[in-house]
Amino acid sequence: MASTTIDTVISAPRDVVYKLFTERDSLNGYLPVRFTLKKPGDTERTGVGAQFVVGRGGVGVTEETTLLVPGERMEYKIVAGAPVRRHVGIITFADAPGGTLVSYRMDSEPKLPVPDRITELALRGLINPFLSAARKAVK
Repeated sequence: MASTTIDTVISAPRDVVYKLFTERDSLNGYLPVRFTLKKPGDTERTGVGAQFVVGRGGVGVTEETTLLVPGERMEYKIVAGAPVRRHVGIITFADAPGGTLVSYRMDSEPKLPVPDRITELALRGLINPFLSAARKAVK
């Protein structure tokens, strides 16, 4: 299984940054893809159990929020639409000088035999637009 983590500081308070990532569709204006709520969470609209389609024109992957620790951690998994056996995203948030330290990790196991190094590069390419979108959203 391939894994990649990118750490960055976003110039905003932790509660603001946490909300941007957990309310997945809040970044739509800053991304080339859209998050569309498919199913609300068990107790909150974007809470645990919420499913979002990530893509364009009705084509994309479906992510499900699996864990939320307010202000500290978010986890999700892909449940449909991607050629993976397992794909998990883990985002942690911590106070840092000048804002919030965001640590965004993706673990992925493709169904096809792809070298880990190639998968890791692809994962970096998936993470960076979300971090960039969050930076733009807080300006």
